[in-house]
Amino acid sequence: MAASISCLCFISLFSLFLSVASSSSTSPPKPTSISIQISPFSKHPSSDPFQSLNFLASLSISRAHHLKHPKSNSSLTKVPLYPRGYGGYSIFLNFGTPPQKISFVMDTGSSLVWLPCTSRYLCSKCSFPNIVPAKIPTFIPKLSSSSKIVGCKNPKCGWVLGPDVKCQDCDPSSKNCSQPCPAYIIQYGSGTTAGLLISESLDFPEKTVPDFLVGCSFLSFRQPSGIAGFGRGPQSLPSQMGLSKFSYCLISHKFDDTQESSNLVLYSGSDSGNSKATDLSYTPFQKNPEVSNPAFHEYYYVLLRKVIVGGTRVKIPYKFLVPGSEGNGGTIVDSGSTFTFMEKPVFEAVSQEFAKQMVNYTRATDIENRTGLQPCFDISREKSVNFPELVFQFKGGAKMALPVANYFSLVTDSGIICLTIVTDEVAGPSFTSGPAIILGNYQQQNFHIEYDLENERFGFRRQSCK
Repeated sequence: MAASISCLCFISLFSLFLSVASSSSTSPPKPTSISIQISPFSKHPSSDPFQSLNFLASLSISRAHHLKHPKSNSSLTKVPLYPRGYGGYSIFLNFGTPPQKISFVMDTGSSLVWLPCTSRYLCSKCSFPNIVPAKIPTFIPKLSSSSKIVGCKNPKCGWVLGPDVKCQDCDPSSKNCSQPCPAYIIQYGSGTTAGLLISESLDFPEKTVPDFLVGCSFLSFRQPSGIAGFGRGPQSLPSQMGLSKFSYCLISHKFDDTQESSNLVLYSGSDSGNSKATDLSYTPFQKNPEVSNPAFHEYYYVLLRKVIVGGTRVKIPYKFLVPGSEGNGGTIVDSGSTFTFMEKPVFEAVSQEFAKQMVNYTRATDIENRTGLQPCFDISREKSVNFPELVFQFKGGAKMALPVANYFSLVTDSGIICLTIVTDEVAGPSFTSGPAIILGNYQQQNFHIEYDLENERFGFRRQSCK
């Protein structure tokens, strides 16, 4: 959810670049099948591989901090999904009439879909490799005949600004108001964005979604790409498209910033698509905590029952596995996080078990200090290494046995390996509320992942995504 602000400068600036035309009503199109690729983002600007790992670890901690402390504010479609070097995966979507192609981060931990907007778009501290802030592709509303500003009394305004949104200069008893929905500000773990809500057409080759609510951002901080929110909120892409489920297969981060991609698949219609796929392991989504912070209602909670390292069940206090009445504890799945986050007591139990079972290998404590990851081991002189298997077991018995590449990272040719799980006070500040475990995309590589919204369950299987 976004926090609202009343900013006349936003509105006046917006009026300079947005000219809208009334969109004609159209009959719903028939379901179709389209391909969208998913890919990774630009690498952190460092030739030091240890510094790059530290960047990703710190970014994962920042993301976890945001998710734990958010601010209160039958058809299928295939979308190419690209892995990016600073930790996320991107897709391209087409908005407007005629369509304009824009890149988005695919994010299951938030709900609003927003894009860099207007020729006046400003992005501070957005100098990443292959990204020049002044040349970031932006959506131009005045070039689209279907662009409309969302009014303050429009129910969709409340999706983002909340039910008690204040409409300036409007008669409270009147449903008609010419004032636009107030500007939004959204904070993420890595940055912030602000803008106004518009209604647009979301266009696929054989399918068009009219009157799609999208954020038109014209000010951002460390957010060089738009965000495609796939969370549980009414403003998310799955909710607005009425999807019954969506799935993806994340190719390895070793393909970061290349043209390699896999597919993000969007299903609509009851029991649509590959409904007879029995080779998936499923666990039910857990009920979201009934807390006042609406952001907690957007997450995909699953019940992680066991963490098993090398055949040994790690002892984890129950309070960390199940969400409490205040929203603390529990496990969520988040495509926007890079490394999996674990609350400190959980992480210590897991990392100590790895250290115990790998005691015959040399600890690289200096590298741990440089990367913010632990444990790290120097295996440069080893002829072979015995890695304990890491298994996540969920409610219902579904077991996610991770390949070694999903939880240990080899730092280039240094012969140093590090566990790619993070916690507070290792690469970031301490915090104890919100989800205790956040399953990041690094641990989801080369798995077919399914969010079955119709049947309220999370499915997965090992699969080569490349």
